[in-house]
Amino acid sequence: MCVNYTPTRKDQIAAKFDAIDQTGIDWRPETWQDYSAPFITHDELRRRRAQLGSYSMVPKTKMADGMKRFSTMNARAETIGELRSYSNAWRRSQLCLVPLENFYEPNYESGKAERWQIGLHDSSDFAVAGIYRSWDEEDGQQSFSFCQITINADEHPLMKRFHKPGDEKRSLVILGEEDYDEWLSCTNPEMARAFLQLYPAERMWAKPAPSMPKKKTSKEITDPQLPEPVQISLL
Repeated sequence: MCVNYTPTRKDQIAAKFDAIDQTGIDWRPETWQDYSAPFITHDELRRRRAQLGSYSMVPKTKMADGMKRFSTMNARAETIGELRSYSNAWRRSQLCLVPLENFYEPNYESGKAERWQIGLHDSSDFAVAGIYRSWDEEDGQQSFSFCQITINADEHPLMKRFHKPGDEKRSLVILGEEDYDEWLSCTNPEMARAFLQLYPAERMWAKPAPSMPKKKTSKEITDPQLPEPVQISLL
């Protein structure tokens, strides 16, 4: 399950995703649980619009006092219509795009967990399938939250290489650009399931990635030294 990703940059909202930017403010360069990040929906005129939401379908601030915190960053496609955290949004077709540059997964092939970065060969930025919901705030305004949808990846040549040995392998649902508007405008949950497919492994890349440092020196900001992508065997 993806718990950390690099969201698209603000200047890519219109340039890459042809969306009206209604986010208002910028966001952090990496997204973790409960961080604010952009998500894209259709407005009433079927135009794409980007808004800011909390990355967790049920943010920590919306959990009842004393309730044990639980993760709602990823909705499993198999149970998305059943679990209370996601079912209302799914049945109401509150579908969204989560725009990102890449995402991170743990790789255990060395015998210990190593952070790996995953992206697409033919696109610097892309979108994955998600759902969202709104929250009524005390001041009369609305806030939003969203999560990503995941599917089984036990047989995927690339994504099966992540997560702990013996655990089920999962993958985000990467959508092709030609499917963005059809996904956003789909009003039938069962028809929406047709979009929940694994992305071709040969169109993806992966590489070891160090954790983002808490503070960057001026040299790191102007001359970042990141590892080059490595070839992923599809055998």
